Amino acid sequence: MKRLFVDANVFLRFFTEDDRSQHGTAEKLFREAATGKVSLVTGPPVLFEIAWTLRSAYGLPPEKVLDVLSRIASLPGLELADGPTVEEAISVAKTSGQEFADSYILASARRLGAGAVATFNRKDFLKMGATLHPF
Repeated sequence: MKRLFVDANVFLRFFTEDDRSQHGTAEKLFREAATGKVSLVTGPPVLFEIAWTLRSAYGLPPEKVLDVLSRIASLPGLELADGPTVEEAISVAKTSGQEFADSYILASARRLGAGAVATFNRKDFLKMGATLHPF
């Protein structure tokens, strides 16, 4: 079975429908994955790009961005590199109201067994319940 890595622009065309032709092509790809004709994979950097683009270029509120990321994570036939960390990050972002990227950093720290996060962005990480390194 053919295995493909999916870039951010394919997801963006699918979810925003701002280019009908590319939306249709992306929809066909995701349908093929759902029926087992192809196997898809993507990773966290793609999700960061999607989150940033949806917030900055499309003006979507954080909860809508997280909804899109959740929908991507649950697409049939798509393997998400570092999937458990991504899922935890989405959950942390939803409950804390913080950005996905920072939530991913905290989720990664937890999964890697880090006892604290060394950051100067103390305010946002405290809102997520992070233990911070005391500078």
